[in-house]
Amino acid sequence: MRCFINFSLNGFSNAYLIGSDDGGDAIVIDPGEMNLKLLRLVENNNFYIRHILITHNHKPHTEGIRTLLKIYNAEIYSASDTILGYPTKVTTPGTNLNLSGIKVDVMEFSGKKEKSLVYKIGKMLFTGDILGAGNLGHEESIEIMEERSKLVSSLFKNMDKNIMVFPGHGPPSTIRAEKDFNPEFL
Repeated sequence: MRCFINFSLNGFSNAYLIGSDDGGDAIVIDPGEMNLKLLRLVENNNFYIRHILITHNHKPHTEGIRTLLKIYNAEIYSASDTILGYPTKVTTPGTNLNLSGIKVDVMEFSGKKEKSLVYKIGKMLFTGDILGAGNLGHEESIEIMEERSKLVSSLFKNMDKNIMVFPGHGPPSTIRAEKDFNPEFL
């Protein structure tokens, strides 16, 4: 299995392309923009986008859906029942998806404002905006950040420390690095 990162100027966000070493059906996570680089990654690796996973319904993570669906016949998976007017397959926490032979474990993270999903594929964790390298997302209030810190700490407490963290913004990290160096963990 291969994972490619596609950076978008739309919200300075990351999208991720995942597919088998041999090409074929693939997954895109949080496509903030369907740009030429992402199209080349898909085509040069003989992928066909069948599945779109959305961690949360913010434009920097969803705007590329419109273009993707004009090119590929893909299904959208999300905590919301629609994204940009497109119906989705609503996923629930604890769900184990098998998307074209790729096993995806779905975890939920609910804050006061919205419901977000975290996707685990092998030793990769796609966290959207809830956990990035050295931060716990973008909230204004101290109370919400404290609540988020407790939830994230409990969610990742027993997780393998070598799992890679792929956030919605910023560079990749690992569970170990976040537990050891993220000042926002309790």
